[in-house]
Parts: sequence; C-alpha cells; structure tokens
Amino acid sequence: MSDEKADNPMTVKQLIGVVLATIIGIPVFLFFAVKLFTGGMALDAGSPTMTNEAIAARIQPVGLAKLDESGPPGSRAGKAVYENVCISCHGAGLAGSPKFADAAAWGARISKGYATLVEHAVKGINAMPAKGGAADLTDDEVARAVAYMGNAAGAKFTEPAVKGAAGAVAAAGAKVDPATKGKEIYESTCVACHGSGAAGAPKFGDKSAWAPRVKVGLDALVASGIKGKNAMPAKGGYGGSDEEFHAAVEYMVNAAK
Repeated sequence: MSDEKADNPMTVKQLIGVVLATIIGIPVFLFFAVKLFTGGMALDAGSPTMTNEAIAARIQPVGLAKLDESGPPGSRAGKAVYENVCISCHGAGLAGSPKFADAAAWGARISKGYATLVEHAVKGINAMPAKGGAADLTDDEVARAVAYMGNAAGAKFTEPAVKGAAGAVAAAGAKVDPATKGKEIYESTCVACHGSGAAGAPKFGDKSAWAPRVKVGLDALVASGIKGKNAMPAKGGYGGSDEEFHAAVEYMVNAAK
C-alpha cells in the first residue's frame, strides 16, 4: 500500500484544489492584468473621445486620416477638420498635445501667436506629423482647425475664409437666408457654447437667458458678436462673412422668441 501512495503523490482532494485554483485564478489574474495596464482608469463611454469615429481615428496609422470629400478642396471648416483628424490626439491630450478646450494647456501656445501655431501645425512639431498626418488638408484648412481649437481654449483667432464658389457668391452680394445659413452656422460653430450654455453663453432656445439680449436689438447683438465679448471670441470663432454671422445670430434670437 505504501508503494501505491508513493506512485500516487497527489490525492483526490489535492487534484480538486488545483482545478479550482486554476478556474478561479485565471479570471482574477486577467482582471488585475487589465487594471495594471490601464492604470485603473475608468472610461467614460459618453465622452466625445470614446465615439466610434474618435477611436477609429486614434488606432489608424499616422497619415491615413481622411476627410469627407463632399465639399470642394480647401472648403472644410475648423470644426470638421478637428472632428475628423485632430481629435485623435487633442481630444484626450495624447502624446503631449494640448487637450481640446483646456485653457491651461493652450495658454502658452496661444501666446506665441496664431501664425506661429499654424506654421507648427502645417509643418509638424514634436510628436505631431505635418498637418496632423492628413496630407490631403490644405494649409487654410489646417489654419481653420488651429483657430477652432485655440478659440475653444480662450483665443480670439479668425478662421481663414473659404475661397472659391461660395466666396464668390458672397462677394457678389448674394443675400444670405437666416433660416438656412443661420442654422448651418449654428450647428457647425455656435452650438459649441450655445448648445449647452457653456462659458456663460445663453443656451439655444432659452427665452429667459436670451431676453435681456434680445432687448438691445438684433443689430447691437450682431455688432457685439463680431467683435467678441467676454469668453466669446470674434464671431464665436466663425471665419465667414459678417452677413453670414448676422444670419446665425438672427437664427438663435428667433429660436428664443
């Protein structure tokens, strides 16, 4: 009998213990491994940096960023360029890039001046490749993105105007329809603050917040907005004509009546 025990060093109880330890231990090991490599970081699934588009932009190789080609070359606004290209790093502040709307992170950069920031963005600087890796961007489109990001952090940069057919129509004095153009500008630019009432901006459709502003008159509101006021940069960061900006203000005012 003693010889049989010597040949069978592991008892049934020990074997069961090993199996249970394996079943329980592997998931526990994986859990702590994930916590270790993520630093215990809790992810906010509702964050703009966690959208499918933002994640896809972050994991694609540098240089493969591609914008929507529906508009003519050079016509993309700063917001569109940011959401399609720049957000991959600036959305979360990756690789030492200043995080979007982080005034402290952007302060020193804004103080260098708009032209310097644009030059760095076009040519590339530190870990950032030229044009953020989107070689199909024009210099003006990069400049608009710089203005959009800088203004979100407190700057008062003006995006370069869109040249070409749209610019020619505006130059010819074509009348801007507030109901269509105003809505378009609001949804592409003004919504950044007026959509939620951020930075003291009157929230879209909030009659009580807009009431004292409506009292001063539409023209006075437009004139104040063109120059910029308090935390709001000139034209709210919009790079189009004064007439188009007028349409955006009129659209918001009408929504609050």
